[in-house]
Amino acid sequence: MKGKGFVRKTKQREAILEALRNTDVHPTADWVYQEVRKEMPHVSLGTIYRNLKTLTEMGEIQELCFGSTYTRFDGNPDDHYHFVCEDCGLILDLGLELMPELDDQVTQEIGCQVKSHRLEFYGKCFECLKKNSN
Repeated sequence: MKGKGFVRKTKQREAILEALRNTDVHPTADWVYQEVRKEMPHVSLGTIYRNLKTLTEMGEIQELCFGSTYTRFDGNPDDHYHFVCEDCGLILDLGLELMPELDDQVTQEIGCQVKSHRLEFYGKCFECLKKNSN
């Protein structure tokens, strides 16, 4: 964890990281639990939640909170933008270049120090647009 000293590696944490890094679906904790159980049938859901929190604090993964409705996890810890489908909930990583100048603009506008930002785009994915056009 950042600033909290050494955090030892565990088999469960490694399995969670592997599951997240081998998918691009931005899964829920329950999905991660089901995936890890394939290799470790006795792992508990509580262990999954604790390790997801630890991995997030360590900067190994991102926790994506979308209001109070659901939380997803992203195995890519690097800053990047997302697209969220409002119909089916699909979350896509966007290859857009980050815009650090937004941090400076907000800092100048409100007089606070901005360290980073997160940006999501909302709309309908290609599949949902296709379904709705039929």
